Amino acid sequence: MLRIYYKKDRRLIKETDLEDLRDIAMSSMVWVDLQNSTIKEKVTVETYFDIKYSSEEESQEIESSSRFSEFEDELIINSNFLSITPEGFEYCPVSIIVEKGILFTYRSNDLKTFSESVKKIRASPASFVNGYQVLMTLLETSIDLDADLIEALARKIAKLNQDIILRQKRSDEEVLIQISSFQNETMSLRENIIDKQRLISALMKSNSFPEEYMAFLRIMIKDINSILEHNKFAFERLEYLQDTFMGFVNIEQNRIIKIFTVATVAFMPPTLIASIYGMNFKIMPELNWEWGYAAAVLLMIASSLFTLIYFKKKNWL
Repeated sequence: MLRIYYKKDRRLIKETDLEDLRDIAMSSMVWVDLQNSTIKEKVTVETYFDIKYSSEEESQEIESSSRFSEFEDELIINSNFLSITPEGFEYCPVSIIVEKGILFTYRSNDLKTFSESVKKIRASPASFVNGYQVLMTLLETSIDLDADLIEALARKIAKLNQDIILRQKRSDEEVLIQISSFQNETMSLRENIIDKQRLISALMKSNSFPEEYMAFLRIMIKDINSILEHNKFAFERLEYLQDTFMGFVNIEQNRIIKIFTVATVAFMPPTLIASIYGMNFKIMPELNWEWGYAAAVLLMIASSLFTLIYFKKKNWL
């Protein structure tokens, strides 16, 4: 899919037809966005504007040189944006080029960052006169969405913490899997935020990025630092929650072991008595007693009760 945004009469117009590309003046171009594009659309855009989008492998490279490159009148950026799936978070590489004030983006996924940015552009189209402003809106929206995700994750962690404290009916395996899932989401968010931090830092060092937007970039850096602190707190809280849960599990296991220990000790005296009178010696006077059997049973019951009463007084029960 091709989306072309260009200026016309103080408004921002959107075109999706590839055939209309050559009819739009280069000076009025603001943003060219390719999403799940055909080979023809990609090649046509690259040829017409004399640019080269990064491949998906290049977009996923971790080296700083692959993430950000600067030329005389061109910025080449490779960044990952988070996509929310039923299984969790997924990294979606995006190739970004800024050339002569025009923003070019190439992606495979329908990302919420882009859709929310388009809403902001539609709400105030006169404010967007070049690709630098659109790029900053994309970064700002990405940071805001990351902050929302961390807040939502914090609420989930608080709910899980309450369930553990109140001992809601959850299996131990389910709780551990939930904690592990939250930890993975927290790490994914941190990696995504750090990616944007590195990108904005590179833009601030750039010689070709307009000076008039530097103050806005510095504000975004401050926002990122505060989000990273919140993210760090969420991860530490998960570690504390995991330790708390394992403490509850250990207490429960100790309680079960204690019950078996008490039961074992309580039945030791009756077992000893039964073993004595179970011996097959010929001379055992008690065997001829009329009340021998009843006396042995009462002795076994009394020995068990005495053991339990003794444990109770010692507060071992």
